[in-house]
Amino acid sequence: MILKALADPEDGSFQVEWVTCLADALGRLAQGRIDVVLLNLTLPDGEGIEAFDQVLQAAPDALILVLSAADDEETAPRALRRGAHDDLAKGHADAYWLPRALRYVTERKTTERVLRQAEERLFEEKERSRVTLDSIGDAVLATDLAYKVTYLNPMAEQMTGWSQAQALGRPLAEVFNIIDGTTRDLAANPAQRAIEEDRTVGLAMDCVLIHRDGTETLIEDSAAPIHNREGRVTGAVIVFHDGSQARDVTEKMAHLAQHDALTGLPNRVLLKERFSRAIALARRNRNQVGLLFLDLDRFKEINDSLGHAIGDRVLQSAAERMVGCVRASDTVCRYGGDEFVILLTEIKRARDTAFAADKLHAAFVEPFAIDGHTFHLGLSIGIGIYPDDHDSVEDLLHHADAAMLHAKARGRNCYRAFTADMTGAR
Repeated sequence: MILKALADPEDGSFQVEWVTCLADALGRLAQGRIDVVLLNLTLPDGEGIEAFDQVLQAAPDALILVLSAADDEETAPRALRRGAHDDLAKGHADAYWLPRALRYVTERKTTERVLRQAEERLFEEKERSRVTLDSIGDAVLATDLAYKVTYLNPMAEQMTGWSQAQALGRPLAEVFNIIDGTTRDLAANPAQRAIEEDRTVGLAMDCVLIHRDGTETLIEDSAAPIHNREGRVTGAVIVFHDGSQARDVTEKMAHLAQHDALTGLPNRVLLKERFSRAIALARRNRNQVGLLFLDLDRFKEINDSLGHAIGDRVLQSAAERMVGCVRASDTVCRYGGDEFVILLTEIKRARDTAFAADKLHAAFVEPFAIDGHTFHLGLSIGIGIYPDDHDSVEDLLHHADAAMLHAKARGRNCYRAFTADMTGAR
């Protein structure tokens, strides 16, 4: 079925290799050059999460999509939490959905790789800036001991608004007009410091360069002394570049590191950080902290029947409803797949978590309407409470997850609070 689905002559983007047992798969993966793995979780010589772990170890850089059976609703979510990129129902591996699903996950992976590469390039640029003047930045300006301009390169001309012919012999402060971006006072002359201290010095933080036409640019980098053959200081060179783009990229990467790319919600990293702060505050004020582990009932059915694009919009809409049900001090986190975690800070009584669960269920009574499709989603909710159930985020998540599974076993669209007889095993 899969070979037929990917055999469209008009779409030559897929080259498929098929092996029928885990041993052959591991052998082929060891040779490399595999971008996507469609993994049947019921192979004759390996099945379930154990088979997935072996494939993941053999191909850590490949996109792994697990093929799940309709009667196995638990293995695929476990594989997603352990590193699988998506799961597909075996019955939906048709010529319409399968190519679209593969293109979707590969494009998403490409976007993530581009962002990582941008972060790496930014780090490399900073490192080169520290090592050599040539790689500090594009704009280069030199001055003599009298602080008269002796050289500008084309980028320095562009950033200052002065041509080299116009700038030569002029005072440095006139051409390289910099102020403190916070106080608006004149900034210290970096060339003077470099000459007087005979060492490389950095520009002050939030340093703003005033262009000849009055426009402003946030700049960064350094100044270094220039020595003659005898080692005496004869001037200084200032190497600088536009720092606003670097700052924007840094802020964006910092945000992506702590937030889910699809919903914009905090991810596990930020959840753990906020949980630690919430515990410290609760201890000081002798309050409690609630943790709600949520699973969207029927989401897999909707995702498989309507496609990932609709499924992603469902997740986004569900996230918005959850955020509307909690206080600004609380945290709604996308934990993975169709699972969410809500951190309730500074609650007075354990039953406050039940009130929150009731509010969430009420918010999901209204049907979802997306692209002409209307459907209902339920919530299976597990509840864990600090300090009653545990004082670590990992254990409390484990307990709330166990309670959620008990809620799902009771018929779904309900909530259960953790009790000691719940194992939490998936």
